[in-house]
Amino acid sequence: MKNFFHAISYLQYPLLLVMIYFVVTPLFNDFEEVFVSFNLALVFMGLSVSFSTLQDTSKTQNKASLKVWQSPRKGKLFLTLLGLLAMFFVVMGIMGMLFTFSTILSQIALGMVVTGVSIISMLKAALEMFENHRLDKNPASSA
Repeated sequence: MKNFFHAISYLQYPLLLVMIYFVVTPLFNDFEEVFVSFNLALVFMGLSVSFSTLQDTSKTQNKASLKVWQSPRKGKLFLTLLGLLAMFFVVMGIMGMLFTFSTILSQIALGMVVTGVSIISMLKAALEMFENHRLDKNPASSA
């Protein structure tokens, strides 16, 4: 089952392509419906991030991320920044949904909430990676 979830985590890449499509679409149609495209880009970015959290947290993707997760200081800093980013998206999105009377802004707010929830999922996966790789708790993970 673990391999199944790892395999479907690669759906993050086509979802990113869809997100990029919605980001660049307004450039080619004189910025008509730019907010609709921006909202859809946020939603697909959130979906992509959610699928990325299904990857195997016992492995790192590159040497740079391994250095972050091995260091207690860098890992805690990164987790803090991710938590603040998630809180920003969720809080701003909820405020936008509750306190705006514009349909356009409430749609963008919904996209922000979706992105924020996906960053919370990423935070959970990042916490697992930190626990799996930090050198002060797992000296064997330096290999």
